[in-house]
Amino acid sequence: MRLRDAVGISTRTQARLSWAMEVALVGILLIGLYRGSQGVVVNTVVALVVTQLPPLLERDFEIPMDPALTLWITSAVFLHALGTMGLPWSDLSFYESVGWWDHLTHGLSASVVAAVGYATARSFDEHAEGVHLPPKFMFVFILLFVLAFGVLWEVLEFLITEVSAAFGLGTFLTQYGLEDTMLDLVFDSVGAVIVATWGTAHLSDVVGAVNDRVEEWLATRGE
Repeated sequence: MRLRDAVGISTRTQARLSWAMEVALVGILLIGLYRGSQGVVVNTVVALVVTQLPPLLERDFEIPMDPALTLWITSAVFLHALGTMGLPWSDLSFYESVGWWDHLTHGLSASVVAAVGYATARSFDEHAEGVHLPPKFMFVFILLFVLAFGVLWEVLEFLITEVSAAFGLGTFLTQYGLEDTMLDLVFDSVGAVIVATWGTAHLSDVVGAVNDRVEEWLATRGE
């Protein structure tokens, strides 16, 4: 069963929610520009770019993007951008004032990364002859894939923070110590487990479409 069926949210409502968050991101960008906050501006611009990926994939590559998938991706980047700003009248961001905000965004973002890894691996499994990836292997693969990405992200976050401080640039990403990093990886694992457990219900159409595109590409090369 898909989550939207259990919750009872229509596809039209999901599309409207995604659109509302995109509009809100524009508002966050304007607030960031008004404040002169480089961190808010950079993170919001990246979020806006990511929100354009689902329609791009659907239009140019014919990858079916279910409204639920679009809402999933949009929610992840929206909450991250919102977390860098906080309330418009406050000097503290949600990352600084709300203890669980960082864990929420890490878990949600990790689930999106896990979905990418899952769809890619499943497409390879279905297309490549002689290759079979059993469910238990897929579960472990998704978990390790997300943890590896999470570790890479924490290293990049540390390097960006240090370089920004060394050159007197604004804060784009912030680390709050070893305990925070370990908790981030824990919540990354939670997102990975969710996708590894329920990914089939939500990503089957995407996997099939990616497989079709690969077959078309190989056909044009005469393979």
